[in-house]
Amino acid sequence: MEHVEEIVIVGAGIAGLATALGLHRKGVKSLVLESFPSIRTSGYAIGTWTNAWRALDALGIGNKIREQHILVERFKALSPSSGAILGEGKLEEIEGKIGKIEIRCVRRKFLLETLAQELPQDTIRYSSKVVLIEEEGDLKLLHLADGSVIKAKVLIGGDGINSIVGKYLGLKKPSLTGRLAVRGFAEYPTNHGFKPEFIQINGQGFRFGMSPSTEKSIYWYFAWYSSENDIDESTTKTGELIVRKLSNSKAPNEIIEVIQKSEMDQMLPSPLKFRTPFSLIFGNITKRNICVIGDAFHPMTPDLGQGGCIALEDSVILSRCLSEAVRQGKIEEGLEKFAKIRRWRCAKVVLIAYIVGFIQQSGNWFMSFLREKMLAGIMAGALFMVANYDCGEV
Repeated sequence: MEHVEEIVIVGAGIAGLATALGLHRKGVKSLVLESFPSIRTSGYAIGTWTNAWRALDALGIGNKIREQHILVERFKALSPSSGAILGEGKLEEIEGKIGKIEIRCVRRKFLLETLAQELPQDTIRYSSKVVLIEEEGDLKLLHLADGSVIKAKVLIGGDGINSIVGKYLGLKKPSLTGRLAVRGFAEYPTNHGFKPEFIQINGQGFRFGMSPSTEKSIYWYFAWYSSENDIDESTTKTGELIVRKLSNSKAPNEIIEVIQKSEMDQMLPSPLKFRTPFSLIFGNITKRNICVIGDAFHPMTPDLGQGGCIALEDSVILSRCLSEAVRQGKIEEGLEKFAKIRRWRCAKVVLIAYIVGFIQQSGNWFMSFLREKMLAGIMAGALFMVANYDCGEV
């Protein structure tokens, strides 16, 4: 049996659900296809910066998310060689120079569930994996794994880094960086006692960051240059590797205890990939009545903490462009407008993230010297500059 839908979004991740919600706010119906049988809970948390909060406010759920997560008030950078404090400061002091700064570490599951709860009940269709995309005139035929077919007047790919929609558009595969990353979450029965600050240790071939999410939970990430065997290591060995590298860097014991308190069975390393800025500027991110958003569009390294934030920007801007296009009957023009707005912004963020990651993680002695003596302030400024962006209203 074939179904015809006005707008179909592939992927019920951050970008997909936020776009569906943005369209819903504008009175435009969409259908979200998710291959999993329920909302995906992997990923633990995302660093949510000022630009993301502006997007969440535009979607009408900003305060619901805020009230469940701690506001980061300070930052602290520690030396990877001695554990000494290289720099620290209050975000409110920086805010006066560059504008509003708002950073919270938001639980990914909570964000996705909040987005889903705001949608009409029949918006998300689970266990609906798209395996083939074909054309029938101006329609896109979506063949699902269960044998059913859905016809779409507009197709949006929010299906992640291995996007079938991106593949259909001819986008090049994301490039490997030679780094692996692990993300973790430590839960405490009572207050964990950590200050509302973001702590980072960068250098000697790895990057580590940690921040409270709630009064009882702490999110952290660890990225490092990998050997051929790292990707096959057990979760226990991965945890041991992280503890060993942090111990060698003289990290405070309370930081190491956070790693040890986290769920070891979730510590599977994943390779970091990105789509080159050249591909974002010149690639087919949209074609006629089809486009990509989020990681399907601009996978990036996590060195700015902007992956989820940029996806939320995409969603608000696409919702605005597409809802206008639907009313005017000019779908292709609406998607091209979206692409024109997003290409250079996303290419710039991907490039800055890659450069910052290279500088911060390098174990080269000269780069380490520059990083600790001269570049720390410049790199911190890059993080705040990227986050100072307003995607506008839906």
